[in-house]
Amino acid sequence: MIRTVKIAFGAGVLAFATVHLAQSQTSVSKKQPVQLTGVNIAGAEFGGNHVPGKHGQDYFYPGPASIDYFAAKGMNIIRLPVLWERLQHRLRAKLDETELQRVDAVVDYTTAKGMKIIIDVHNYAKYFNTVIGMRRLPPRALGDLWRQLAARYKGNDLVVFGLMNEPTGLRTETWLAATNIAIAEIRRTGARNLILVPGNGWSSARDWTSSKYGTPNSEVMLNVVDPIKNMVFEVHQYFDGDFTGTGAQCQSTDIGVVSLTAFTKWARENRKRGFLGEFGVGANQMCLAALDHVLRFMTENSDVWLGWTYWAAGAWWAKDYYTNIEPLDGQDRPQMSILEKYMRNEGPVPAGPK
Repeated sequence: MIRTVKIAFGAGVLAFATVHLAQSQTSVSKKQPVQLTGVNIAGAEFGGNHVPGKHGQDYFYPGPASIDYFAAKGMNIIRLPVLWERLQHRLRAKLDETELQRVDAVVDYTTAKGMKIIIDVHNYAKYFNTVIGMRRLPPRALGDLWRQLAARYKGNDLVVFGLMNEPTGLRTETWLAATNIAIAEIRRTGARNLILVPGNGWSSARDWTSSKYGTPNSEVMLNVVDPIKNMVFEVHQYFDGDFTGTGAQCQSTDIGVVSLTAFTKWARENRKRGFLGEFGVGANQMCLAALDHVLRFMTENSDVWLGWTYWAAGAWWAKDYYTNIEPLDGQDRPQMSILEKYMRNEGPVPAGPK
């Protein structure tokens, strides 16, 4: 989830967003949906104060029932957050086989249903609280992690590589260096899987062109190099008062559209594509309208937006966690009725083994 501070929007951005919002009043059925529509199923990144931690006590992986529910709703992608420290207990060490088998179980079940799965290293550009770029954590360390992950999953093109969740606390140029090293290591294995590349500054969509965290992503991240050009930029965005994703109230019904507009314009002008990896709202009327508007906006701009994964589901969330869409007592959450309107449902998904 994003931790950003609130700043005012420029009049030009707001005007641009207003135009696109007006255009988006046409029927969704007349537009092509974005290709990938899904959800974050959280749990394997829980218990970050206890790493590696004890499986089933500090953290867990999603089970078949949760995956089946979202597949039946028409979702075709799951984002699986997992901690670097659980995958690799020491830098440059072999990845932990027991943990990888837990990841394998989720990957195999999900992809057997024809769904894609994002392996999301949910670490904020840190490893044991050391930020990438510090002496103890050089940029090449991320490449070593991804070289091993890519070697394991390169045979399954339904696996998507999410390089890092919400990098923060480092120079944008340092993050670019780590990104390019990781991509080079992935491609060196022969893996052709889709790669999601986040930006610095919590990967905030609304701050993509801002210099508040250093040189803007809009300048530096144009220098990302993927030899086979199978990558998209991942951004996150929340709609509460300070954009951190910690409040159940949205600023307005149009705040999501306004927040995504500058990134959308940048991506189109530079022939790039985007993926909204995290966003979530409360179940109140204004937020549900904001959710509808932002999903419609991405549909209207599906030349830029490859897809989205809503935050969040998972069996361990408190029942009253405001963005939670894990069904409650067998009943859909209010947000689900909005999400279903925009899902890329391409037919029944076969049931996997229980």
